[in-house]
Amino acid sequence: MSNIYPGKLIIFSAPSGAGKTTLVHNILKNFPQVEFSVSACSRPIRPGETEGKDYYYLSVDEFRKKIENAEFVEWEEVYKDNFYGTLKIEVERIWARNHVVIFDVDVVGGLNLKKNYGENALSIFVKAPSLAHLEERLKRRETETPESIARRMAKAKNEMDYAAQFDAIVLNDDIHVAFAQSEKLVRDFLTS
Repeated sequence: MSNIYPGKLIIFSAPSGAGKTTLVHNILKNFPQVEFSVSACSRPIRPGETEGKDYYYLSVDEFRKKIENAEFVEWEEVYKDNFYGTLKIEVERIWARNHVVIFDVDVVGGLNLKKNYGENALSIFVKAPSLAHLEERLKRRETETPESIARRMAKAKNEMDYAAQFDAIVLNDDIHVAFAQSEKLVRDFLTS
């Protein structure tokens, strides 16, 4: 079987709480040829998360060893000893199934993926209506401490400056509009 989508990737990036995961789930529901790339991380598993579905959970030492062995397409130490990255074998596994890889990654990870894959990658920045809106979404999650929310908000302010470096920006103010915009971007990319 020939590969109709040779080496294509779709990258959704945003500050925490902007809604990129919701948009990615919508794309997965509507595009059967698209498959989610499970990232690796060194943070503890959260209630309700599943190993190999939400993340591959590694210890800090395991993560560092994989960095040394060049097993990542991209990786970042987001906070001290808090690593996130994309394993090469995960991308290869999805391509071997003749599927398009979709990523739900932070802004730096998204830019690194775009840099590595160029025209084979569609990079979409998901923008929240405001920083106050972002902060409220993080609080509603009830998974964050006040300290982690403050840290994420400081990071979000910086990440907003990178939006223009992405192929497209989707404002997540009205979820139905954001769904329609992201679906059109993906459809156009897959048929180009």
